[in-house]
Amino acid sequence: MGGIVIIGAGECGTRAAFALREAGFLEAVTLVGSEPHLPYERPPLSKPIEGAVQLKPICGAQALEASGIDYLQGVSASSIDVESHTVALSDGRVLTYGKLLLATGARPRRLTCPGAERALDFRTYADAETIFSGAEIGKSVAIVGGGLIGMELAAVLRKKRVAVSIIEAAPKPLGRAVPTRFAAKLHARHLGEGVQFHLGQGVAEITDDAVYLADRVVVPADIVVAAIGVQPDMALAESAGLATGNGVLVDISLRTSNPDIFAAGDCAAVSLASGGHVRLESWRNARSQAETAARNMVGGNDAFLAIPWFWTDQYDLGLQVAGLPQPAHQAVVRCLEEGELEFYLDGGRLVAAAGLGAGNTIAKDIKLAEMLIAAGAAVDAASLADPAVNLKTLLKSARAA
Repeated sequence: MGGIVIIGAGECGTRAAFALREAGFLEAVTLVGSEPHLPYERPPLSKPIEGAVQLKPICGAQALEASGIDYLQGVSASSIDVESHTVALSDGRVLTYGKLLLATGARPRRLTCPGAERALDFRTYADAETIFSGAEIGKSVAIVGGGLIGMELAAVLRKKRVAVSIIEAAPKPLGRAVPTRFAAKLHARHLGEGVQFHLGQGVAEITDDAVYLADRVVVPADIVVAAIGVQPDMALAESAGLATGNGVLVDISLRTSNPDIFAAGDCAAVSLASGGHVRLESWRNARSQAETAARNMVGGNDAFLAIPWFWTDQYDLGLQVAGLPQPAHQAVVRCLEEGELEFYLDGGRLVAAAGLGAGNTIAKDIKLAEMLIAAGAAVDAASLADPAVNLKTLLKSARAA
């Protein structure tokens, strides 16, 4: 079938390369990464240790060599020729592929106001080093965007006793991804830690020492960070004529509109049985889709059916969300000694769950909730609300049913 080329050496692309070998694929595997490092994990970037940004490798050079993976680092793909099955690289080389995996991830959205070029991104190791090396006691940081990344960064900076302001266009932070109950609790915790919020505000201009809001309020800022979300990196797919929307459109097996090209991770929008496509941005999703795509590129026909999941750590609080909570779902709250859980029922079936608690205290419950969601059985709301009812017991009953 020919060799396989993977464009993108993040969590998804790197995991796919190893998964190909685990699936018994013996031909050439080439991993193309644009950054000048070994593949590394992004979540630790927002969690420095003793002030130092963590560059946590996904794998070492020896592991890549032992698996026969040709890693081209510091090189990007410039174009794909679907007719000749080739990929042109930024250094002039041309790779030939039998199958191709797009794991290009996502790139930060850009501010468009005057002075926007002064705002720093927070996506790569280099971005994190720039931010944390400049953020110190006595400095002020303005974060434009009150989503997960912006709020995580604010928590870390407040631990360093850096003055932090969050500017958010929406009327409340964490409004897109986090259930309302837990978004409010995290917001309150940030307020208690001294974070200043400017909600329902747009940015009019960024200067060397301040952010001017749309209502002309001036927010002092030695450093400005743009954390207004990301957008799928699908420029290569578009130029190659592949179907795109909110990401590179793929079927349930992660094939694009070209049968020899697959896409996975943050750049991929997966077909839903109910219609439309969904794009998921999380570490676990990147790994799960990588493994599915790898199996299918070597002849499998597996469907990607993993339950969406993400987490965030802010101060001493850990939040986890499994599934896709919707306002129309019936919400059931379970109070715990060190946190809370919220379950979401649709027609009596558990379809999502979320939890917020000290450290990692709710992780086990969310894992059991994921298993209940996967079981697809009806679950009694009163039992979900009662902390005396063990979720393991409910899982056994659901599986038996």
